[in-house]
Parts: sequence; C-alpha cells; structure tokens
Amino acid sequence: MTRGYTYQTESGISVARARGQELPMSPKKTYEVLNAIRGKNLDSARKILDDAVALKRAIPFRRYNQETAHKRGVGPGRYPRKVCQALLDILANAEANAEFQGLDTDRLFVKVAASSRGRIVKASMPRGQGRATAWNEQTTHVEIVLGERKEAA
Repeated sequence: MTRGYTYQTESGISVARARGQELPMSPKKTYEVLNAIRGKNLDSARKILDDAVALKRAIPFRRYNQETAHKRGVGPGRYPRKVCQALLDILANAEANAEFQGLDTDRLFVKVAASSRGRIVKASMPRGQGRATAWNEQTTHVEIVLGERKEAA
C-alpha cells in the first residue's frame, strides 16, 4: 500500500510514480493536459508538453472548452504553459524513479495520469478607499504513473 496514490499496483508489476501536491495551477487545464498525454510514450508526452510551452502545438480542450478558440489541426484548444511546465517536472521525477528501479526508460509510457482539486487558498488584493477584493486561488494534486511496455513501440 502506497500512501496518497490513487493507483494501486498488482504484485510483481513494477511501475514508477511521481506526484505533485497543491500545485498552484488550474484543475480544469490540468485535466485537459493529462488527457492529452495519457497512454503516450514518455518521449512523445514530453514532446507534446514542450511544444505547448513553446506555443507550437495547442493542447485540445475536450470538456472545459466554452468560449475557447479553435487552433489549427486541434479544434478548441489552448497553450497552458504553466501547467505543462509543472507536468514536465513531474515527468522528469517519474523517469528518475524508473531509472532507480531499473526499468528500461526507452519502453516507458504514461500509464496513469490523474488530477484532483487541491485546497483553495484564500487571497485578497488591496483596492482604493480602504477596501480589498477577495479571490480564491486554485491548487491541484497531480499523479503520474509510468509503466513499461511489453515490446518497444
């Protein structure tokens, strides 16, 4: 039993895990980015995230796409740079965990990519006339599990 992970492994199957807790980013954008990389090889998932950070390829938004502009070859999509940068760090952590466990890094793929809402941080901004405007700052928990494919794809 591993604490804090939603994915439980069967005995004898080795996977590499990494997670981030209470990351200051949008849960809705995180959901869409994780859908884009789930099931992909580690290299292609990293390429998708790098392209979104460099504004070369948009991440398709399937669920949370109201008033989202269409991008070439994607449909409704956006470039969530902050989310992609945080997920690149988590992927690098998972890859390092896989190397430590002795997994073949050329055959790794994103087996599980899950997110959930974290706690809401209350914040406020001072305004004129002695007032203040309050807002809620979203946080997100992210879990990525890398598995090893049976044969190189």
